[in-house]
Amino acid sequence: MLEGEFVLPAALDYSAAFLFALTGALVAYEKDYDFTGMVAMALAVGLGGGIIRDGIFLQQVPAAVKDWRYLAAVAAAVVIAVLIGDRIEKRVKLVILLADAAGLGLYAVVGSQKSIDLDLSVYAAALIGIVNAIGGGLLRDVLSREDPIIFQPGQLYAVVAALGVTVFLVLGVGFKTPAWIAAVVCIAVTFVARILTISFDIRTSPVKEHAWRARTKRGVERGAKRIRRRV
Repeated sequence: MLEGEFVLPAALDYSAAFLFALTGALVAYEKDYDFTGMVAMALAVGLGGGIIRDGIFLQQVPAAVKDWRYLAAVAAAVVIAVLIGDRIEKRVKLVILLADAAGLGLYAVVGSQKSIDLDLSVYAAALIGIVNAIGGGLLRDVLSREDPIIFQPGQLYAVVAALGVTVFLVLGVGFKTPAWIAAVVCIAVTFVARILTISFDIRTSPVKEHAWRARTKRGVERGAKRIRRRV
């Protein structure tokens, strides 16, 4: 267990829900969805990661069902998207990127914290933290008919989430750092890492383009030829 009961403020979860709901609402705005579509997108993206975390992995009633403040966070995100949509029309993608990067670290922290507080293993906490972090973004891409960012060559989205979770658990479990300090460091590292991968265009490449794959293939083909000759 981490130091004390290791319970972080619920405000972190509300903030993550708000940020991801904002990205969903802004995507809906950019794609000219109507108000119903925007609300549905904000709800799915803002609360989806937490519902997956609580309902599937932690076997609990999802926090968003029990606490009205989650819906309030989503509602606030929708209102803000409606109010600022025109003003940031040329910068919508940038705002989505920044909100997503901040939400990624927040949900990584919350998912890991809830798992540890239920006496789950560090490995389980890492998995749940990563799923919690990337769940909202995955739903956003699927619902907006985009290729999910974690499935395509891109700027290390899931890897950044895994980095944040690792930092959080190493500090909290390994070094017994107080929960809030581990959380702040994790959120900061995740946000900075995500921004840097985009700023410097650090990205993965398709499997079929990897040099090691071509070398391995040539080696296998040469080995098969030698075997055929001997036979």
